[in-house]
Amino acid sequence: MSSQPVEDLAAQALRLPPEDRAKLVERLIASFEPKSPAQAAWLALAQSRRADVKAGKTSMVPADEALARVRARLG
Repeated sequence: MSSQPVEDLAAQALRLPPEDRAKLVERLIASFEPKSPAQAAWLALAQSRRADVKAGKTSMVPADEALARVRARLG
């Protein structure tokens, strides 16, 4: 079986804007994972947080800063 259709699809996907590529990755990964109440809850939380960032209700923090904050609270 030829992998050319997969290569063609990958090339098309790589031309998508970053946000669309991220959505595609999420959908592909979800297709391998069993559906569960926990998965649905995590997905709902992630979508809610993304919506808050887009709406300007909250802002993202760089990973190194977030880890420093956690370490400071634990220390």
